[in-house]
Amino acid sequence: MASDSGESNMDREMILADFQACTGIDNIAEAITLLELNNWDLVAAINGVIPQENGILQSDFTSEASQATMFGPPSHPEAADAAAAAAAAARSAGPPPSSSSSSSPPPSSSASAFCPISPSTRHIVERQPRMINFRVEYRQRSVELVLEESRTVGEIKGILQTELGIPASKMHLKGWKSGDVSDTTVLRSLHLPKNNSLYVLTPDIAPTASTSKNSALQDSLNQNFLLVISHREAQRDYSLNFPGSKTIQEVKRNISDLTNIPVRHQQWEGWPASVSDDSMTLALSGISYPCHHLSVCRRSSPANAQEPTEECTDVHMISDSEGDDFEDASEFGVDDSEMFGIGTTGCRKSPMMPENSENEADALLHFTAEFSSRYGETHPMFYIGSLEAASQEAFYGKARDRKLLAIYLHNDDSVLSNVFCSQMMCADSIVSYLSQNFITWAWDVTKEANKARLLTMCTRHFGSVVTQTIRTYKTDQFPLLLIVMGKRTSNEVLNVIQGNTTVDELMMRLMGAMEIFTAQQQEDIKDEDEREAREMVKREQDEAYRLSLEADRKKREAQEREEAEQVRLEQMRKEQEEEKEAIRLSLEQALPPEPDEESGEQISKLRIRTPSGEFLERRFLGSCRLQVLFDFVASKGFPFEEFKILTTFPRRNITQLDPGSTLLEAKLFPQETLFLEAKE
Repeated sequence: MASDSGESNMDREMILADFQACTGIDNIAEAITLLELNNWDLVAAINGVIPQENGILQSDFTSEASQATMFGPPSHPEAADAAAAAAAAARSAGPPPSSSSSSSPPPSSSASAFCPISPSTRHIVERQPRMINFRVEYRQRSVELVLEESRTVGEIKGILQTELGIPASKMHLKGWKSGDVSDTTVLRSLHLPKNNSLYVLTPDIAPTASTSKNSALQDSLNQNFLLVISHREAQRDYSLNFPGSKTIQEVKRNISDLTNIPVRHQQWEGWPASVSDDSMTLALSGISYPCHHLSVCRRSSPANAQEPTEECTDVHMISDSEGDDFEDASEFGVDDSEMFGIGTTGCRKSPMMPENSENEADALLHFTAEFSSRYGETHPMFYIGSLEAASQEAFYGKARDRKLLAIYLHNDDSVLSNVFCSQMMCADSIVSYLSQNFITWAWDVTKEANKARLLTMCTRHFGSVVTQTIRTYKTDQFPLLLIVMGKRTSNEVLNVIQGNTTVDELMMRLMGAMEIFTAQQQEDIKDEDEREAREMVKREQDEAYRLSLEADRKKREAQEREEAEQVRLEQMRKEQEEEKEAIRLSLEQALPPEPDEESGEQISKLRIRTPSGEFLERRFLGSCRLQVLFDFVASKGFPFEEFKILTTFPRRNITQLDPGSTLLEAKLFPQETLFLEAKE
């Protein structure tokens, strides 16, 4: 057979490769499935994919094949030979050349060949062309294309020229798996999958104003700037490389490590006039690229130490990671309150929280509004409500919904408050992390009355140990950030973060607390799930027991009703029988005596057959009324209401006659045979 000869000449890998080359099916699993359905018969599988009416393998080898227009069924020997030859040609020929110097013209778009072969071998006639999907990205735009695999790369560029308005000559298409291709390359020769992603690059075209700004910014953030920094006192130059994403603050901290000059004591020359904030990146500062010259020295006089303090922007220029004492500022004649921007009326417009506020929610609304006024709208979302309510929301919900409680304690008298609020609490990373994982509650302890109120609340909710801990912190150690975790029996303070920290250190401590909380939360979730599972099983058992009881009750009630009904019916049946018997006896007693045959009167002998086949016989006077006959039959258990009396021939219904007429009038004389029949 064809399949036997195919497998004897080639292994299944070669059959699979030939089948894919001839049919254009890229999905290996689909190709294997089709081959297995045809027992790995290559020709049968190909003919199953290519409908016969569109053409099947054709042969030039034999005179018989040249005279035929198409092969016969897949099992035909010539068809098997043709398939084998076509497959061998497909393997030996390989893909057609894709360079622009190829002499053979690209195939027509109206029909596509299923396998590339030489003219001396078989060929496969026309079938539906294979379509390829392209998603082309250009800057902020995306274009979807669907083309036949017989089209060229140049035709794609022509379509994109219409869509994007870019000359095809200045367009570079990137994303081909085989590297760069020419405009004359046929898509089929690239052996592309069904779906492809390409990118358009236009290096010879200047970007538009809308995109050049973002591109330039991104490029500058990725650039490296060489800063040549001259330390005037040591008469030494430092050549330092910094990426554009570094901030001026970070540069100053690095210089502090090299020169031992604290950031707040550094006096710089060479920064552009556009630098207004040390949080600016080098890319946005306006420094020269690729090299910029600066000089630094220690402040040596009060005059040099003074800087503008109109809007408290100095707060952002001060490092929060310095380890030396803040009291050193007095060496230069600078008062602490002036240096940190807390002594001017421009920064202290109103207290953070009113004193002796009766309602905690109102106090926190005031705190949030004042915090936003001082430090901007980007800050943690403070919980508006009592500490007890915040604890309830954080600790006492379902285990999956619980969070850590972050208690921020503010003190305007601390020199660290402005720095901590502006650089730590308002940092995007800190705000995002707190919002996702914490319930943040805040309180102002600047006023003694508010502080005493806080200590009372902490004693009630967290115990005296936490209260004593807060009481031991001095004013210059504020602000504080307490991280509290709810536990089964009591709440636990995991961490107390002081104001003299950095953003990175603050984030690390928050993440450390989150790790502890997550481990505890997983245990709580497991316990809660097990408890809910046990409760669910118990509820299901209780429900099953209740349903069982209900079913038993209904069954018992139904049985009782059935028994009661049976008793009632039996009683009714007995009463009816007793009533019938009483009627029968009364009728039997009321019957006139049976006359003698020798009485000399006209006597009628009646013979009545019952439904059971028995006969009732009696003599009646001919002058006797029909009612006497009816009563006689009823006294024998066949009441007039249930049975009718019929004559045999001709058939007459005696019960329909007038009961007052005589037997003679009813023609039941001198004798007659009657039968009883139940009424319907």
